[in-house]
Amino acid sequence: MFDTKKSWEKFPEKVWLSSPTMYDTSMQYAMEAYHTNWMSTVGANIIELERRVCEKVGCQYAVALSAGTAALHLAMKFAGEKLYGKSELGKGALFGHRVFCSDMTFDATVNPVVYEGGIPVFIDTEYDTWNMDPVALEKAFETYPEVRLIVIAHLYGTPGKINEIKAIADAHGAVIIEDAAESLGAAYQGIQTGTFGKYNCISFNGNKIITGSSGGMFLTDEKEAADKLRKWSTQARENAAWYQHEELGYNYRMSNVIAGIVRDQMDYLEKHIQQKKAIYERYREGFKDLPVHMNPYDAGNSEPNFWLSCLLLEPEAMCRQVRGEQDALYLPEHGKSCPTEILEAISGINAEGRPIWKPMHMQPIYRMNPFFTREGNGRARTNAYISGEATDAGMDIFQRGLCLPSDNKMTPEQQDHIIEVIRACFE
Repeated sequence: MFDTKKSWEKFPEKVWLSSPTMYDTSMQYAMEAYHTNWMSTVGANIIELERRVCEKVGCQYAVALSAGTAALHLAMKFAGEKLYGKSELGKGALFGHRVFCSDMTFDATVNPVVYEGGIPVFIDTEYDTWNMDPVALEKAFETYPEVRLIVIAHLYGTPGKINEIKAIADAHGAVIIEDAAESLGAAYQGIQTGTFGKYNCISFNGNKIITGSSGGMFLTDEKEAADKLRKWSTQARENAAWYQHEELGYNYRMSNVIAGIVRDQMDYLEKHIQQKKAIYERYREGFKDLPVHMNPYDAGNSEPNFWLSCLLLEPEAMCRQVRGEQDALYLPEHGKSCPTEILEAISGINAEGRPIWKPMHMQPIYRMNPFFTREGNGRARTNAYISGEATDAGMDIFQRGLCLPSDNKMTPEQQDHIIEVIRACFE
């Protein structure tokens, strides 16, 4: 239980969850675009950034876009047209088709399915990496064997069980779209994330491992897909002297100015990963004798980028906590704590934490969508005639977990103070 009467030293400047880290060189290419008047969605920065990302990740083609969400949207559209053919204008390429999606993720992973008229079917989380559970995925195929598209995300920069998921997808003739927005620079069996799907997406949003303030990228080994997405992202203009349109297009291309910032940030990717890893390890050492553990990863097969460090309380260490749609209540208890108490405690010293991503199947907008656990259908499990308990790993992790301040500009002394405050929550 945290002693609220004790006076804890506050940081004079806020310690953020994960804020942009910029350098003196960060504006060099952006200013070059300015001085040469390439203030558009074409230019040398875009070309060079696409080349460098392909080189780093190990894919054949990259298309720089305005956001990771834009990349996911166009990936859904292209995959839908390849799987189901062109739809009527306005209906979307996935209209009426179910799509299996990671459940515990940010909604940007899932919303593009709906943009294209698809129906997200949420697949529960496993405890080993906090990503899509292959057992639950196989259960979902038992109910919906016709599904042809799977969207996976790597939560907090940690690769999921890629081999198992790919094997299931292959067995059912399904295509994978990989949301690697949080995992740029992470690797699974020595191969970078952003290459395991047929179509893949990364993000350069302001809180990501490297950033341009915004921006994202579509990655693939298919020239046809890359060419089509470049066309769609520039309003689908045809090769004519006037504006001619035969397909629906979007204003999704990355700015040459933002591309310049990200181009420079690429030089610091590995540095940021090492800084984030050091933060993770310092937390793990600082909490080693508490009834908690850090967000897990498969050390034998993967190397995360450690974008966010997270904490999961053991069930026996939880005090009573109740969450509504916008508010949370808890009862302090000696020797125990909960995410709400810990977040309040670190906020009190001017540090930012955050709850674990609330699973999609718990979101009001998707509350009626299908959801599968390793036991099968995860909906309507409270009937009096259904015996036993159903696993809902995502809900459990959400209730017991939190994201810790993980800013790579945080000093060891600042982190030690945060650790001290969190430890006090269990006194």
